[in-house]
Amino acid sequence: MTEKIKTNWKGNMAFEWEVNGHKVMIDATQNVGGENKGPQPKPFMLAALGGCTGMDVVSILKKMRVTELIEDFNVDVSGELTEEHPKHFISMHVSYIFTPKAGEELPMEKLEKAVNLSEERYCGVSEVYRKANIKMTSEIIIKK
Repeated sequence: MTEKIKTNWKGNMAFEWEVNGHKVMIDATQNVGGENKGPQPKPFMLAALGGCTGMDVVSILKKMRVTELIEDFNVDVSGELTEEHPKHFISMHVSYIFTPKAGEELPMEKLEKAVNLSEERYCGVSEVYRKANIKMTSEIIIKK
C-alpha cells in the first residue's frame, strides 16, 4: 500500500498539501520569512500521533461498550524539540483526557487496556516515532 500527498508552492514560504482530497495550508512564521497563513509543518507530527492513537482508543472502547459512558474525550500531545539544527522531536507526551457522562464511572482498567493496545500494537505513528528514538510517555486523566 502506498500513500501519496501533493505539496504545492503557493508563493513565498507557503505551501498547500492535498491529503486524501483535503487541502491544508502550511506556512512559516513572519520572523523566518513566511506570512503565517497556516501552521508550520512540524506540529503536524504531534497531530498525527494524537489522531492515530485517539482513533484507535475510540475503536477499542466501542468494542468494549465503554464509549456510551463517555461525555468527552481529548488527546493532548506535547513534544520537546532539540535546540540545534536540524531541530527534531526528542520526546513526546500524550494525555488521554476522558470526561464521563453525568452519574457514570469510567472503568480505568478498560481505558488502560485501550491505550496500551493503541500505543503498543495498533498506532503506526507511535511505532515510527519509537523507531526514531523519540521518548514516548503517556497518562490517562479522568475529569470529574
